[in-house]
This record gives sequence, C-alpha cells and structure tokens, in this order.
Amino acid sequence: MKKKHVEEFHDYPYLTTFFNCAFLIKIICCLLIEIVLLLFIGLCYHQLRYEHLSVSGMFGVLSDILNIMMYASPLTIMPKVLRTKSVKYMPFWLSVATFLNGVCWTIYALINSPINIYVLISGSFGTISGIVQLILYCSCNGENAENTDDVSNPTKIPF
Repeated sequence: MKKKHVEEFHDYPYLTTFFNCAFLIKIICCLLIEIVLLLFIGLCYHQLRYEHLSVSGMFGVLSDILNIMMYASPLTIMPKVLRTKSVKYMPFWLSVATFLNGVCWTIYALINSPINIYVLISGSFGTISGIVQLILYCSCNGENAENTDDVSNPTKIPF
C-alpha cells in the first residue's frame, strides 16, 4: 500500500455482495416483505384469493433483484475501461469468479427438478455478466492501453 489511496477502484461489487449475503439484511428484507404483504392483504382483502398469493415467489423476485445487482455491479467500471482501453480498475479474478458462480447456479437450476426459475434467472444473468466482463477484459488488455493515471507522465502534473 504505497499510495494509501484506492484510486478509482469501485467498491460496488464488494458492497453489493456483502449486502446480498449479510444475514441482518436478509432479516430486514423479510420483515419489510411481511409488512408489505400485510398491507397488501389489508387493502385488498376482498379482492385477494389466498391461493394466488405466493410468498416464495415474492422472495424469489427479491432475491433475483439482489443477485442481478450483485452480478451487474462490476460492470459499473465498464465506461472507464472502454474510454481508457485499460483494465487497471477491473479485477480479473472478480470477473472469473462472477462467471464461474453464474455457471454453477445456472447448472444447478437446470438439473434441479422441477427447474427453479428464480435461480435460473439470476444464475443466467451472472453467467452473461461474467462473459461480458471477460470479453471486455480480453479486448482491452492489450499493449496499446493508455495509462491515464501514470505519475511518470511528463505532461501531467500531480497536485
């Protein structure tokens, strides 16, 4: 840690993964869903049929939203990578882990009987997100990459 600064590395991938996996956040989400469910039942009591209410479906949609946010968060650096043609701020192993995680969950959803559509949706998105990240990494990891943050650049005066 010579620079004592994170430069332009984004913390979004790590924060979204933490929040996705944190036990306390899941408890809070469960409580919020229960409150929304109770409000929904209270407001629409006469029009609601209990057999159509799927709590697992609501949890599946919420989990899909959180997982898609987790899988898409490393792509927030994509504009900078495309602009500078440098993968300096895009961790390679995070991209590999995203791809492999998505592949594992997609395979699990497909071999599970019956197919769990919620796991399949988020796992497929993770696989596609990982592929996009790896393609971007391979296409921008060339010798022609400009290093716009290089301190040794004589035209740039650090302040």
